Amino acid sequence: MEQRLSSPFRLSNLSNLYLVAVFAILYAPIVYLMVYSFNSGGTMTGFDGFTLEWYGEVFADTRLLIIVLNTFVIALLSAAISTVLGVVGALAIQQVRRRRPQNTLLTLNNVLIVSPDVIIGASFLIFFTMLGIKLGFTSVLLSHIAFSVPIVVIMVLPKLEEMSSTLLDAARDLGASRTDVLTKVVLPYIKPGIFAGFFMALTYSLDDFAVTFFVTGNGFSTLSVEIYSRARQGISLSINALSTLIFLFTVVLVIGYYFINRRAARTPGMEARP
Repeated sequence: MEQRLSSPFRLSNLSNLYLVAVFAILYAPIVYLMVYSFNSGGTMTGFDGFTLEWYGEVFADTRLLIIVLNTFVIALLSAAISTVLGVVGALAIQQVRRRRPQNTLLTLNNVLIVSPDVIIGASFLIFFTMLGIKLGFTSVLLSHIAFSVPIVVIMVLPKLEEMSSTLLDAARDLGASRTDVLTKVVLPYIKPGIFAGFFMALTYSLDDFAVTFFVTGNGFSTLSVEIYSRARQGISLSINALSTLIFLFTVVLVIGYYFINRRAARTPGMEARP
């Protein structure tokens, strides 16, 4: 009896140790970077003392602040536009009743998600060059919208599949028009998926480097490309400070996404109220 009880206990301990080891390996470099962003010594070989000098240097850099503004404008615009397009795309895919065409559309939607970023970036570069679109704000925005739309579709579609058809039938029986069904029943029901898709698109846009690197032009840059350029010039703890701020902002987005999903899980089934 003791042996039977101890075996699952040992497996549980091994699983916990494995998870701790994995998370330690993943987060150790980030913690190391964050700690040395407060180092007064100016190097990453020895911690001489606590300082906020490098954060002050980040906020005093006018060019960097403009790049931060560019990054957030691109992220917010691309997330908003891709959310609208993604919701429309998810509704269109959900309306396809035949299984094979629906699977084909889902496969096409997932191409940009599973394809390597380098291939996507090079494809966009060739495409914009052929169309004569100047590389800069417009090319970066279009690229971010393109790879964000499939993410929104993936987040919204499960909520649509989860919605009972009787809910829509009840709304129609009560005299609701198609517009009423969409705005007062469907959209409120899938709202958690819409917000989750928006936050995911926003996070992907802020973090993207490979695609953005290909489609940025002279005079326009984003944070990811700027950090890469500065890192190539040599070690500066202002990079640590900037990276720390970006990481903390991303954590806030992830926490927001978590609470949206948690709230959605606790939301009881909706009733049709046209």
